[in-house]
Amino acid sequence: MLLNRPISIGYFINLIKYDILVIFVYSSLSLIVHHYKYLHAVSIPISVAAIIGTLISLLLAFRTSQSYERWWEARIIWGSIVNDSRTLIRQIRQFLPDDDLAQAQIDQHIVSFKDRQIIWVYALGESLRRLPFSSQVTAYLDKHKLLDKEKLPSSNIPNLLLEKHSEELKLVSNHYKLDPNKQVQLDSTLARLTDAMGKCERIKNTVFPKSYTVLIHFIIYVFLTALPFGLEEVGDVPEMVLTMLIPLLFIMIEKTAILMQDPFENRPTDTPMTAIAVTIENNLNQITGNEKASKQPVDNDKYYSM
Repeated sequence: MLLNRPISIGYFINLIKYDILVIFVYSSLSLIVHHYKYLHAVSIPISVAAIIGTLISLLLAFRTSQSYERWWEARIIWGSIVNDSRTLIRQIRQFLPDDDLAQAQIDQHIVSFKDRQIIWVYALGESLRRLPFSSQVTAYLDKHKLLDKEKLPSSNIPNLLLEKHSEELKLVSNHYKLDPNKQVQLDSTLARLTDAMGKCERIKNTVFPKSYTVLIHFIIYVFLTALPFGLEEVGDVPEMVLTMLIPLLFIMIEKTAILMQDPFENRPTDTPMTAIAVTIENNLNQITGNEKASKQPVDNDKYYSM
């Protein structure tokens, strides 16, 4: 886990409280039906329940594997965003010429790229979580007249910020006659940032098929129905406990997979994007000579610390 603080048991139980209630009611009904005088003599071999349980295990293994793959891919993407953000600002500093007469203007361009890249990282995380922009992002957009409140709900602000990167890069390249090879390197870095943004949007907008969840739940309840008829010899109390506990464990595994499959929902299992953005901000400030670390509260990472 990337989290310093563990997920509380209370938080997880709160997520599955309705599942616990449904399992309790359904298992109770299954036991009542099993002990009904006309069905009491019915016996289903425990091997049948074992076969159904094996099928559920295979389905859950696939579900968990796919969910973890999505979660890990999101973390890899944000790792690349950290690296490319550092690379972009370092390239800008190195590629712009040393000109004593125009040093103030050159430094202004460096700071402009740095500030825009920091805001881009925060804006990307907040837009993926579909949260209102933080005060830091909003202030920047207002200052540079990039915030059109009428078009904001449908605007892709992170993409707009990358466009501003490209516009200023074109201006700088023409003004300072940058070497074409250096221009290509800068453009490649911007292309990688654009690619990372697109990958995040793909994960966010690709929904795991609901039919898969329905299928797993259906088979779990079939298993729950058959299980009491194979536990006749264990006694009433153990039968009740096992009839509830085993299906509930399956539900808990599936719920864990559901939490991991959506890494941009502002939950404890998310990629800690705002915390990563704070790290990027501090790194870029250090690269440009501003050693002051960001103290911005990680308001959108309410579950996280790094």
